[in-house]
Amino acid sequence: MKNNILKFLFLLFFSVTIQSYAHHPGNSLIYLKIYENQGIEGRFDVNVNDFNRVFGLNLSQSPSWEEVKPHFEKFKRYLYNNARFSSKYGNHDIVFSEEEYDAIWTTGGDFIKFPFHLENTSQLPDDLDVMFKAFIEEKPSHINLLGIEYNWKAGLINNELMISLDFTNDNWNKTLSLTDGSVWKGFIAMVKQGVWHIWIGLDHILFLVALILPSVVRRRKRNADEKFSIWGWEPVMAFKPAFMYIIKIVTFFTIAHTITLSLSSLNIIVLPSRWVESIIAFSIGLAAYHNIKPIFKGKDWVIAFVFGLFHGFGFASVMGELGFKGEHLTTTLLGFNIGVEIGQLVIIAAIFPILYFIRKRKMYPKFLVYLSGMLILISLYWVVERAFDINLTLDDQLKTMIAKVLIWLGIW
Repeated sequence: MKNNILKFLFLLFFSVTIQSYAHHPGNSLIYLKIYENQGIEGRFDVNVNDFNRVFGLNLSQSPSWEEVKPHFEKFKRYLYNNARFSSKYGNHDIVFSEEEYDAIWTTGGDFIKFPFHLENTSQLPDDLDVMFKAFIEEKPSHINLLGIEYNWKAGLINNELMISLDFTNDNWNKTLSLTDGSVWKGFIAMVKQGVWHIWIGLDHILFLVALILPSVVRRRKRNADEKFSIWGWEPVMAFKPAFMYIIKIVTFFTIAHTITLSLSSLNIIVLPSRWVESIIAFSIGLAAYHNIKPIFKGKDWVIAFVFGLFHGFGFASVMGELGFKGEHLTTTLLGFNIGVEIGQLVIIAAIFPILYFIRKRKMYPKFLVYLSGMLILISLYWVVERAFDINLTLDDQLKTMIAKVLIWLGIW
């Protein structure tokens, strides 16, 4: 059994998450972000191969800044001359930002990013006329695409998959409607984003798992002369105590992350993301260690509340990545927070019945301890990566460290 657990642990460390983008070799893209009273921002995503073909270059795939730098201004002039935005308010000139060089590495090729904003858009038009002919004249089969990455009222948040317009050799002039939206759509979109980001936030999920593992068991009372045992658990005989434990833990976790999510989104308290992410990783290990050797006897909610505060800061950073800029502040926070609660309730609803069903089996204490030990190792791994901003590899030294931790915990 021990060997199987170790194999599972190593497989977990080797696993990777793959993101898919709406980037294909034969497309160049514009993504727009529509902000009420704050104008329109956007970016061009251009395949490196398209620049190579048009300018007769030989840029490598995944080119470095040193390789791109001599041509960067030329690339921007080309895009400026081959894209236009206008409306009833007149022309909206493209103003490229001075952000650092950035690129996207995808299975569809490597794309260089060119962020910009449109002038004269503080008052949003109903319709936006767009011309986008880059690379089409040189290669008539080329297709350009335009997507709305962010438009709160239209319910588009962090969207890179839904394409609104396509530009071909037959028609590289199109009109984009900006009026298809409502506050309700924005609210629902934020609920969905809250659900989605708790589901893809593996660190948040593992913290919840560490917290609810003891919900269906209680520490066994022992005699004064009896030594502490990591297997000293006995099952909860009735459903109500286990369920009330879950309610208490979730309530304190929810209160905590709601407080800090609001404070951070309002810019009242903002912490460095590296600190926050490192503490979130540490919270998983501490909650798991508490399952093996109690730190706060009878007060498991303390861990849920204290570290829930830092998980709230983590959720706030996610909202920043989504492009949130204070639009419909109350509705946005409410929608996102409701989504987080729905997401975590679904996770608990999926896990808790299984734990309750197997709680009386003799193997459950070992299952709890083995899984908690694995969570500690994952936590340590993430803490080192995040705190020191490095990428660890599972070399022989790290394997030795894992073995020592397992021995120290009394698991191996």
